[in-house]
Amino acid sequence: MRIVFMGTPDFSVPALRRLIAEHQVVCVYTREPKVAGRGNKLSKTPIHLVAEEYGIEVRTPKSLRSVEEQQKFADLKADVAVVAAYGLILPLPVLEAYPFGCLNIHASLLPRWRGAAPIQRCIEAGDREGGVTIMQVAEGLDTGDMLLKGYIDITDAMTGGELHDKMSELGADLISEVLADITKYKPQPQSEEGACYAQKIDKAECKIDFTMSLDTLYNKIRAFSPYPAMYFDYKGERFKIMKAEKSTQSGIAGEIIAGHDELIIACTDGALKVTEIQRQGKRPMLTDELLRGFNFEERCILS
Repeated sequence: MRIVFMGTPDFSVPALRRLIAEHQVVCVYTREPKVAGRGNKLSKTPIHLVAEEYGIEVRTPKSLRSVEEQQKFADLKADVAVVAAYGLILPLPVLEAYPFGCLNIHASLLPRWRGAAPIQRCIEAGDREGGVTIMQVAEGLDTGDMLLKGYIDITDAMTGGELHDKMSELGADLISEVLADITKYKPQPQSEEGACYAQKIDKAECKIDFTMSLDTLYNKIRAFSPYPAMYFDYKGERFKIMKAEKSTQSGIAGEIIAGHDELIIACTDGALKVTEIQRQGKRPMLTDELLRGFNFEERCILS
């Protein structure tokens, strides 16, 4: 099939590589390069770099709302567009430009989590099952008809990063399966029952409130690891918690129960044992490694 691929982050890369191997990807749409780093160099998206690797045309419009951009899109005369975390709204003329429309690789078992951050929100909510849905893109927010779902068990220790990687590979498998014989998949409308909005993560959410319940904190730490990561401030430095375990020890919410051989911090109904941490300006490391040269003051209360 002739395919236009529309995506931006690492999540989209396995699907693009699979479609390049199995079909004719005639053009890639992605977000425009951004200035990054100390040298203020332009940084291209992961999808941009993969497309260049294979010599595929890359387009980075700021919007697809203009008639000119919509005509350029239609002129590619593809059979279908595949969308995976692209980041721009697709107007109706774009959705209707190709015979099989636009198919989205959505990181949720729709309609459970619609919106910007379904991977993190499902772990934060304590879901025991996640997955990927191949759906037809419609004008509403992730409301289009569904073609195929794939399921992933979410373990009690799984992080957002680990689930992201599993969903990314599963998405590639599912879109490959659908496009191998697209006419056999009958679109199924979504039910509104059970639909949730996976709101974009706000940085303000990432500061740890130790008055939360142990389960709530534990799930948020897993969900936001490795990025953007939950953090606490200690003596003017920021420490991000990358991984933690539940502890039965207790104390005043925010109290450092142990800070020398191990790091245990109390919350409302238990405590967190921090097993992997990132000190400000440093790389993530096992907490044991940090504590070889740095200690936390026990009985100190973190606010």
